[in-house]
Amino acid sequence: MTFPPFQVRPGFMLRESDLTWRFSRSSGPGGQGVNTADSRVEVSFDVRRSASLPERLRGRTLERLDGRLVDGILTVTSSEHRSQLRNREAALARLVTILRTASDPPPRARRPTRPSAGAVQRRIAGKKHRAQVKRERRANPDD
Repeated sequence: MTFPPFQVRPGFMLRESDLTWRFSRSSGPGGQGVNTADSRVEVSFDVRRSASLPERLRGRTLERLDGRLVDGILTVTSSEHRSQLRNREAALARLVTILRTASDPPPRARRPTRPSAGAVQRRIAGKKHRAQVKRERRANPDD
């Protein structure tokens, strides 16, 4: 089974030749095919050495996935389905999602703002009103 190239983002196509697949038996409760079917799927992508990952995205992706990479290789596992094909599709979809979010451009810098004069006045007036309400609730020692 071969997959068509996936466009992770413009300029970054994930090809079948970039991926390394491994199959093994899924854990969990048994059934008729539990001892014979290799339905668990591991897909690995070499972030550090891949030719399909543009250099401008490589540094950002390596930095953001630093805790998940082992020697520059990202590995995703799927064993939630009974069929190997569905697990392959799920693992590939998860890999594409991880790579897409890791290679996102950095968020725009926040422009610091100040509250308007009216907003400050309303806040102070609300605090004074609340203090007045609490003051009126107290027992008057003069009475």
